[in-house]
This record gives sequence, C-alpha cells and structure tokens, in this order.
Amino acid sequence: MAQDSEDLVSDYQFWLQKLSVWEQASSKETQQDTCLYLSRFQEFLRRMYEILKEMDSDAILERFPTVGQLLAKTCWNPLILAHDESQKILIWCLCCLMNKVPRTPGESELNSWIRGLLSYVLSAFRFDMKEVGLFTKSLGFEPIDYYPSLLKNMVLSLVSELRESHLNGLNTQSRMAPEHIMSLSQVCVPLVTLPDFEPLVEALLTYHGHEPQEVLSPEFFEAANEAFLSKKIILSTSSVVSLWFRHFPSLEKATLHLFEKLFSSKRNCLRGMECCIKESLLPQAACHPAIFRIVDEMFRSVLLETDGAPEVLAALQVFTLCLAEALEKENKQLKFALKTYFPYGAPSLTAALSQHPEAIPQGHRLQPLLHISQLLREAIEDSTHGSQRGPFESWFLFVHFGGWVDLAMEQLLRKEAEPPAGLLWLLVFYYSPQDGSQQRERSMVALKELLNRLLMLLGSGPLSAVDLQEAAESPSPPICAQLVRCLLLSLLLWTPEGHASAREAITRMVHTDAAAHEIVGFLDQTLFRSDHLCDEASRKLARELLQELQAQV
Repeated sequence: MAQDSEDLVSDYQFWLQKLSVWEQASSKETQQDTCLYLSRFQEFLRRMYEILKEMDSDAILERFPTVGQLLAKTCWNPLILAHDESQKILIWCLCCLMNKVPRTPGESELNSWIRGLLSYVLSAFRFDMKEVGLFTKSLGFEPIDYYPSLLKNMVLSLVSELRESHLNGLNTQSRMAPEHIMSLSQVCVPLVTLPDFEPLVEALLTYHGHEPQEVLSPEFFEAANEAFLSKKIILSTSSVVSLWFRHFPSLEKATLHLFEKLFSSKRNCLRGMECCIKESLLPQAACHPAIFRIVDEMFRSVLLETDGAPEVLAALQVFTLCLAEALEKENKQLKFALKTYFPYGAPSLTAALSQHPEAIPQGHRLQPLLHISQLLREAIEDSTHGSQRGPFESWFLFVHFGGWVDLAMEQLLRKEAEPPAGLLWLLVFYYSPQDGSQQRERSMVALKELLNRLLMLLGSGPLSAVDLQEAAESPSPPICAQLVRCLLLSLLLWTPEGHASAREAITRMVHTDAAAHEIVGFLDQTLFRSDHLCDEASRKLARELLQELQAQV
C-alpha cells in the first residue's frame, strides 16, 4: 500500500498538468492526445481509488490537497466522461471524498460540491448540456444549484417508478422492464453510501417483481450489504431482511461479521452480546425459517470447529433468546411451525424446550425438566445404531435453550429431595454429549455421589473452601471438569451458606487462564439470568466476584 501511494504521488502532478492542458484547448490534436492517454489515465484513476477507499476524507485532503481539482477537471472533460469505465471509477473516487456525517460548514459545502459533480456525471449524457444550461439560467438557477436538485428529483422519480411498477403487478405495459431494473441496480453500486441515494437503494431492495429470475445484480446486493455492515448507510429492517433473503452470500457475510464481533479476543459479556446481536438485525431476519436455517447452520459449524467452546454456546443461546423476542414482537402466533426452524428435532421436544423456563413458578419446575430429559433420552436411544447424527442433533437442539440447564442445576441443589435421575442425566448429557450410554451412566453415579457429598457439607455447618475443593476433586470415575466447576460455583452463589467461602473457594479453582475465563463466563451468565435464578444477595456477590476476576484476566 505504501509503495502504491508513493507511485501515485509521482504520477499525480503529471495527470493534473495533462488535464489542465486538455481543458484549455479543444483542438483536434488535444482530442487525439486525450484518446491516446485514456487507458493509462483510467488505470491511474483505478489505483487512486484503491488508495482513497482506505482513507477517511480528512486524510485524503491532507495527503492530496488538490484531489478535488483533479477530479473536477476529469468530470468536465467530455472525452473522458464519455467512457463508461471512466465514469464508474470517477464516481467511486468522488464517493470517497464524501463525509457521511459532516461536522463543519466546510465539510457540508464539500459534500454539496461533490453531489453537484456526481449529478453532472450522471446526467451529462442524458441531456443536451447546452440546452440544460440555457434552461436553468432562464429560470434563475446556476448549475451548482440545479444539479443537486436534479439528482434528488431523479432519485425520487426512480423510487416512484419502482413502487408503481411493483403495484402494477402483471400489467406488463405499466411495469419497468427487468433489464431496466438490473441496469439501475448496477448504476447504484458505487453510489449506495451516498445519503441522497438511500431512498433508491431501499426501493430496489424491497422491490419484488414477478420475474422467475432475480432482477437485481449480485454486485448491488454485495455493495448494499457491505455499506450496511460498515455503518455507511442506514437501512430499514424490512429492506435488510429482503436483502439477505434474496442474496444468501450477503446473509452469510453478515453472520460472519457478527461472529467476528462476538468472538473477538476481548471477551464479550452476555449483555454486550445481546446488544450486538440485536443491532445486527439477524434475529429479526431469522424470523423467516430459511434465514434462520442458514444462520443456525453457521453456528453449528463454529460449534464443531471449536469443540463446543463456551463463548460459542453462550452466543447461540443469546441469539435464540433474541429470536424468541423478535418472534413474539412480530407474531402473536407463529406463522411457521417450530418444525420448520428445527427440522431434525422431535416436534414434542422442540415444543417443550421452546417454553420460557423463567416463566415457570418456583415450585413447578421439576416436572417440565424431567419431561425434557425423558424426550431427549428417547430421541437418542431411538436413533440409528452407530449413527452420531441423532445424539448430536438432539444435543444441538438442547443447547439453544440454556436456561433449562440452569434450572436443572438449581433443582439439584435443593436439599430436601433425593436428586432425580432425570436431572443427573440431563446435566451429564449437556456437558459430555459425546459419551456413550454406559459412560453416561457411570458419570451419573459419580455426579450423584459428588452432589450428596456437597449437600452434606452444606448441612454440616460453615463451609470450608478446602473441604469443597477436596470433594470436587474426588469423583470416581472422573466426570467432566466443567460440570464439576459449574456445580460447585452454583453451590457457592445460589445458597446462603456458600457466600462466606465463595472468594476463597474460587481463588483455589483459578489454576489457569482457561479456568479463570470459564468462571468469569459462569458469573456473567448468572447475572444475565439472575432474575429467576438467585436472590439479590447472590447477584451482589456475583457482581463483585466478576469485577475482581475481570481485573485479573
């Protein structure tokens, strides 16, 4: 990039001088010279655009203070402007100079001036410019006043034409030709970030013709999607949903863009994840099953690639919560059956999981948990022998709804009841889905022994961090370390007896950075779902511990 910039600077003055010479004379020799150098000049413009698009407008004007003069001279040269490729690259370069949000009168004036140049480029060969000049002067307008208005009116006219074409339906005589709409979308590719073009971009995105083939160019979809993701354009939710539904590569890119933000090196809290996910508009778009299935498949791939990383599981669960909220807001009743969202899960299991666990009263939570456990177990045991699709699909469906796991942990810590086998199975399956049935049975026995030991310590007086650590390290056979830590952390946070020794016990648990991050995630999740999990004292302790640990990692 640095070398390209240096080469551009060396050519810059040469072309500025050339343009000045071409501007001052209109002889046959000058025209021949322009045509001779045209291809080289186009290559210069293309290289300049590649550099300008990586800079903001202030940096551009600082490095190339006369760039506006160069581009203006190019705009007013009819031999250059008559070539389609020159027009396209010139428009791209002009767009780089625009300030999306002008902060000073000078920036606003620059934007108006650039819009005037763009208007001229767009309209120069649709009208006889001499006649237009005489007409505007007779009305008392100067070109610098006329062309921005011309651009605005042109956009509004096209928007109106698109809407009328859409409403006319099968009345072919009153409809825009598909090739006209395709050309219009191609013209808009370099202009999607300009504020004056936003109405036209939205009208194109929401236009639905009756043609069997897509009438908008893929390049237009890609440009609109890129502008939306980089926040260079503001689009309505309906137009964004239409964009992703009509162009799945843009949907995939939007989902990857969200993943990059969610799984960055700096850990995102669940509240931050929730805000990021809602801002992406993907939950609103995913109300349509076809879009949901693509986003869900991408989550599945990331889960497999990361071996079920906790942050990916957390993001999937938050996304599912945002989707449920969007469905409730947009549909009082589901337009689509749950089967269309989760085709690989048993309908009864999907229906049971899709309930809101926090809405179930405290004393009535055990029965639905045992029902879910039974349905999951039946789905796995009924799957084809030797096939991993059944168990994995059941687990993948289950992990969308992480609130049930929290409720299962809460129920197991109730001292007045024998731990139900269904809840033991549910937790073992959630944390070790790859285990076979025999290994899962052994883990259930070990988990029950550990739970009884912890509850015995809980009922025998003040809890000792050392005793808790010894109890957590003693299950035989060994069970998933993450499950053990989550059980121990739940005991410390969700029971009044555990609060006194929580700090010391957690300090003993933080052996590695991975363990520290896992505990931070658990505390963050507790606060995210705290309304139905624990009391104010537990929330206060979780908040303090989270702040202390985050300062260390």
